[in-house]
Amino acid sequence: MTQIGTHRPEGGGLDDETRQMVVDTVHQLSKRLLTPKAVLEWDRDEIFPEAVIREMLSPEIGLQLLFIPEAYGGMGGGAMDCYVVTREVCKLCLGVGTAFFAIQLGSDPIIVGGTEEQKTKWLGAVAEGNSLVAYAVTEPEAGSNLASFKTKAEPITDDGGAVTGYRINGSKQFISTGGYADFVTVLAQTPEGPSFFVVEKGTPGFEQHKGEEKHGIRASNTSPLTFTDVVVPVENLIGGAPGKGLKQANQVFGYTRLMVAAMALGAGEAALGIAIPYAKERIQFGGPLSEKKGYTNKLIVPHWVNLKAATAYIESVARRLDSEDGDLQVEGSIAKLFTTESANRAADDAIQALGGYGYICEFGVEKIKRDVKITCIYEGTSEIQQNIISTFRWKKSRKTKGAYYGDMAQGLEARHADHDQAGCLAMAACARTLNRIIDFAHENRLTRHQQVMFALADMMTHVEVGDAMSRMAADQADDVTLAAARVFSATCAKLIADKARLIVLGCQTIDTTVADEFVAALNLAALENGCRGIIDDMDRIADHIFERTA
Repeated sequence: MTQIGTHRPEGGGLDDETRQMVVDTVHQLSKRLLTPKAVLEWDRDEIFPEAVIREMLSPEIGLQLLFIPEAYGGMGGGAMDCYVVTREVCKLCLGVGTAFFAIQLGSDPIIVGGTEEQKTKWLGAVAEGNSLVAYAVTEPEAGSNLASFKTKAEPITDDGGAVTGYRINGSKQFISTGGYADFVTVLAQTPEGPSFFVVEKGTPGFEQHKGEEKHGIRASNTSPLTFTDVVVPVENLIGGAPGKGLKQANQVFGYTRLMVAAMALGAGEAALGIAIPYAKERIQFGGPLSEKKGYTNKLIVPHWVNLKAATAYIESVARRLDSEDGDLQVEGSIAKLFTTESANRAADDAIQALGGYGYICEFGVEKIKRDVKITCIYEGTSEIQQNIISTFRWKKSRKTKGAYYGDMAQGLEARHADHDQAGCLAMAACARTLNRIIDFAHENRLTRHQQVMFALADMMTHVEVGDAMSRMAADQADDVTLAAARVFSATCAKLIADKARLIVLGCQTIDTTVADEFVAALNLAALENGCRGIIDDMDRIADHIFERTA
């Protein structure tokens, strides 16, 4: 069987009916285990609901079976399946969703790199519902920089020089479910290089410390771990050969970051799911807030559009993960950067949309805001994603002599011939402008400025998400989705214009005349004409969201 996270699972994942059955199971959890009352209590009292999490893994529910290959007792779900279910769990509680994701993440090194014996033993234990798992990589000083971690694993040899085990020393920080995990997959430095090991709870020298007090996701456990002369048998070296740890970690970044995007998407949708019905019921100045177009078009519609665009992009990447063997790390970073930042802003404005009630715990949106912020941080901060996106896409653009975004623009222009209401021409213009900015930044050595690279990352992200959004709108061809695609393309055009000016005019090393002439040649005013009609389109979307009649 091929490996989840980098390749298509056997059979291409679940069929629609089976996937919906799993989603229905999640919905049932909201009525029994994950009720709104229980979720608020766990948040208030900082309770990790271990019994509830373990019941979710029990044979009666078995939610973890989704991501485990069939050969080891699971359902063999693909990236699309895991995205859909993770999104639904996080609509109920991002803290519980984090605990569920931790099991996936902790299992990934075994799934992508384990021997058959290791997969049978450890994935079998997870499938049977006997094990909470944690992924122990992050360190107090190294953070997300895997190249600078310090945990060591020294080989133990017998009299003949054969390696029989390893002695692990070091510490890990910010480990989700670390305090409760039955086993952890820990990254440690061996003489041959970074390697993953399985360390079981109760192993002498392995300490799982008290959970951190956190701003959000308080229903999850985040604990430091220490390893003091922890001895594990050689059979616990994942893959059976040392030095493959970074390769194993890098294999799944595209998948794991996509799952963080799914988590954020669920949380953002949950926030809007509170704000939208509130606006229908709240009467102010003679009518419901949902009838106030300034209110709806400022606090709700832009976020609804962004989350719809995020959905389009995430699903396009998930389909590729389920059907390709390629490296989709950059796509995972784009999905995570765009979705987590969008969901964070959506939750913030959901508080504003509820006014004083938004600030009160019982309404739930302030919890979502505290929870969703972590998605901009874990699995690599937004700034790390910006570095990844700009560096790799800059190199790809130069290597292909502009063909990467040029081909994207051509595809958008061709799509416009059949679907002239999906914002395709505006997005094509954005892609072509981006190409010119990349070349200008490269030729003038502006890429040595991190702020320039961040700006390029934002441009690249919006262009690629916009391409996915226009494809979805063209496929669905309903009036609301088409309006959303036009609003997104207009938003993208404004961002491209603003970032272009920042990059070209922001550094005094560029001759003023050269910079001014280049900006004039870009014709940014024409690019920004994509904003024509945006208010009318936002009204159409609001009419749909709030079920307004003319």
